[in-house]
Formats: sequence, C-alpha cells, structure tokens
Amino acid sequence: MRKKPEAMEATIETRKTPRSVSFKKYYQLYLMLLPAVVFLAVFSYVPLSGWIMAFKDYHLGQDIWSAKWIGFKEFRFFFTGTADAWETIRNTVVMNLMGLFACLYISAAFAIFLNEVRLKKMKKFIQTASFFPYFVSWVICYMIFYAFFSKSSGVINQLLVSQGVISEGVNFLGSPTWSWWIMLFVGVWLSLGYDSVIFLASIAGIDTEQYEAADIDGATRMQKIRYITVPELKPTLVILLILNSGSMLSSNLESNYLFCNPTNRSTMETLEMYIYEYGLSQLNIPYATAVCMIRTLVSIGLFLIVNHVAKKYQGTSVM
Repeated sequence: MRKKPEAMEATIETRKTPRSVSFKKYYQLYLMLLPAVVFLAVFSYVPLSGWIMAFKDYHLGQDIWSAKWIGFKEFRFFFTGTADAWETIRNTVVMNLMGLFACLYISAAFAIFLNEVRLKKMKKFIQTASFFPYFVSWVICYMIFYAFFSKSSGVINQLLVSQGVISEGVNFLGSPTWSWWIMLFVGVWLSLGYDSVIFLASIAGIDTEQYEAADIDGATRMQKIRYITVPELKPTLVILLILNSGSMLSSNLESNYLFCNPTNRSTMETLEMYIYEYGLSQLNIPYATAVCMIRTLVSIGLFLIVNHVAKKYQGTSVM
C-alpha cells in the first residue's frame, strides 16, 4: 500500500480540528459565557414570541393563541390612521441624533484636552467630577434642573430678572422651543464622564513613538493633537457611531416622562412614551406591539446600513 504524501497528510491534520477539540480546550471560558447566553435568550429572545399579539385582536387576560387574527391592521393604522405618530418619530429621531453626535464629539474633545492636563491630581479630580453625574438618577436629575430652570423659582430666571436681562422668567422646562436643547444639555452632562473613559482608553493605546517623533520634529501640542491623536481616535468614534445608530428610534422613557408636560408635549413625546401610553395606559396592546415591532425592525436596518457605509468608506465595522 502506498503511503500518502507528506503534504496531503499535513492537509488532513490541518482539517482535523473539530469544534469539540476547541470546546474541550476552552470549556472553562464557554462555561463562563453560559449564564450570559441563557440570560440573553430568556429575557431578550423568548419574549419575541409575544410579537404575535400585533397580528391578533388581543385583550388583557385573554388567551393569546385563541384571539382573533387581524393581520396587518395595526400596522396600517400606525402609518395612515394617526396624526401624532409621525410627530413622535420626528421628536425621537431629532433628539437622538442631536444627543448622539453632541455626546460623542464633546466627549472625544473632553478626553483629548483632559489627556493634556499634566497635574495628575487635577486630572483625577476633573475626571471624577465629570463621571459623577452618570450615577445620578433621572428623578434627582430633574429636581436639579427644576431648581435651576423653573420659571418662578429657578436660579437662572431669578438671576436674569435681577440683572434686568428679562422682565419675567422664561419657561425653559415647559417651552417647546427649549425642550430639545434642555434634553441635549442633560444628556451631555450625564454621559460626558462615561463616554470620555472610552476615548481616554483609546488615547492610552496610541504608540508613544509617534509623539516622540513629533517632539523631535518640533511639533506643538496642538499639532500633535491634530495630526496624531485625532486621526487615531477616528476608528473608535466610528465604532461608537455604528453601535449607537441602532438606537435612533429608542429613547429613555424615564427621562422623557419626567421632563414632558402638557405645554411641551408636542416636542417631547417620543416613541417610548407613545408605546407606553397605548400599551399600558389605554391597554391597546396589539397596537403598542405593532409600533414596537416597527421600531425594532427599522433600528436593525439603520444599524446594518450605517455599518455597511462605515465599512465601505472608513474600513471600520463591527460585523
């Protein structure tokens, strides 16, 4: 019997790498991953079976599977039967877009300039102070902003009136004109420290030889920031933009619910509040489920589109 050539034997050995071998070698890591997989499956994927309610005339307390089948009735009603649906979509998209770009770019700039602080104690103090608001609850956050921006007793209005800048207080928290800017300021204030940590970690990973070479060439600190730090941060910025693009139609229900009132509802009501109102307040569960499905599918589409564009033009993607 002829022996197989050595090259063929090497090819066969290379192919003999079944997944069972990999599992046996790294089974500890797979076991560590198992609780997270189970948690994700139970609380994120199993509940998706409830989407069937969007296609049925379901009422609370009724058996889901015995409810009458109504097809795409609720979906058609969302696009053609309501006047406020597009208003909530506009509010959600505009506020999320403003918050996304403002939070990321301001956090990146903050991280760059914080990295340039040479006094370590000052640097740690600034970073700690900026990170603290991230742990503040939305209720406390609203009370802080109410103390500053209230029309009658707010610190800002009292100061402006006392200085003769305005004759009476401005209703910052109730004006549709100011609502988006208030939420933008709140979002930046809360997330500045947390988001800057990601950029500081990216800056720490930049090769120091680039800065040393720039020092030899006589580059100033601003030139090193412009030609070394900023270009090195672009991949991180693109990744964060991709990851956050899927949440363009999602928002924090608690924050919008607290800051929303009858006078600014036209610009503050988002899809999360819309779903909450129809699903839990009016108990129109099929319609709320249909809106939730639309939001989820559009979010997935946005994520895939942004990821494809980033991969094509920047060479950076998450998939």
